[in-house]
Amino acid sequence: MSQEPSYEGRQDDIRQWPTPPIETFRNIYPDRDFEVRMTTDEFTCVCPKTGLPDFAALTLVYVPDQFCIELKSFKEYLVAYRLKGIFHENVVNRIVDDIVAAVQPRRIRLEGRFNSRGGIQTTVAREYTKP
Repeated sequence: MSQEPSYEGRQDDIRQWPTPPIETFRNIYPDRDFEVRMTTDEFTCVCPKTGLPDFAALTLVYVPDQFCIELKSFKEYLVAYRLKGIFHENVVNRIVDDIVAAVQPRRIRLEGRFNSRGGIQTTVAREYTKP
């Protein structure tokens, strides 16, 4: 009986992957809460098992504090995942970690709705609130 290969440890280095920087600009309204919503249906990465492309729609909603995300650099950041073999759960967590490090938002929620793989559609969401 053949056994599927183990994925244990294969994605342990994801937190150290080099990615383009997420540039920021100063929020001139830090005295108010307002939401910024960004969506794309063009996100791609690679299935770490098959090597085939994975497609997803990402919805990011955040409340900035002192800084906002600069859109062009964020697009370049997302494009860097195009050749990365990464699990859906890890994609969402890594992106949120990087945004939190770049802009330190008051709140953030990222939802990744990944196209069906093997007949199963996956949605992964992560929320963070600044302590």
